[in-house]
Amino acid sequence: MTSRALREAFHREYMTFFERAERTRRWNLFEDVPWDRLDEVPRDDRLALCAETFCGVEMFLPDYLREHLSLLAGDYGQAWFAANWGYEEAKHSLVLREYLRRTGQRTEDQLHDYAEQILARRWRAPHDDPRRMTGYLAVQELTTFVIYRKQRELARRTGDPVLAEVYRFIARDEMAHSRFYQRMLALHLDDDRAGTLADLAHVVRTFRMPAEDLLPDYDDRVTVMRTAGVDARVFFTEVVLPLLAALGLSRGDLFRVPAETARAGAILPARTGAMLPSHTGGILPAQAGAVVPTEG
Repeated sequence: MTSRALREAFHREYMTFFERAERTRRWNLFEDVPWDRLDEVPRDDRLALCAETFCGVEMFLPDYLREHLSLLAGDYGQAWFAANWGYEEAKHSLVLREYLRRTGQRTEDQLHDYAEQILARRWRAPHDDPRRMTGYLAVQELTTFVIYRKQRELARRTGDPVLAEVYRFIARDEMAHSRFYQRMLALHLDDDRAGTLADLAHVVRTFRMPAEDLLPDYDDRVTVMRTAGVDARVFFTEVVLPLLAALGLSRGDLFRVPAETARAGAILPARTGAMLPSHTGGILPAQAGAVVPTEG
């Protein structure tokens, strides 16, 4: 278990996050989304399929919370953040579902059938260690921010003002979540730099979004999503490098971990030139060129 001092630091960071969220970032699904502009929404199968896919990924929220909270016994700050995170992520799936329903691009029956397919499966955490999960979530939340930002740009280019605003709200939440986890990692670095670097190197090397294992018809969906996905280059330049910069780290810091950690496969060889998993399925199917977000 983490020390009392570190748990207190986590709590203070959560209170800062919570205050900022309450004062500046909370949004209302019913009042803040421009539903009065539904008549301007184009019938675009690509946008609808992407929105449905993201809605499906967000539906695994009960699994995400159960797995996450099981690692946080005795950690008040991070556990309360997880509960707050769950509330915000719930809005993401709800607003995407409402978008599909209100625009008439999916019927109630279709949405219910899709939800049943989704919830028949189970997501499990990729790590059973709280610090590694903190690193994973910092990477994952920043990845989803990049994905939703690109989806917003696509919606704007396509002329869909409602979906563009939906993605703006969601992306803003994802960035706030990523920054919270970055601050948790910074505290871990202050407490145990070598161990935290080893864990972060392992997380980056093995990072994998679970959508391909969980969503029905994943291959068909990801083919449509290529135009606004995150390929390996984008993952490195817009996720890994900004995350390291936010923590005051360089690529080299992840390679300068103890030799026994390197032998265990926690880092990539320096000659690879990119933070990529050793298996192509770790970030995305080799043929896909897109990453589907998860956990918000």
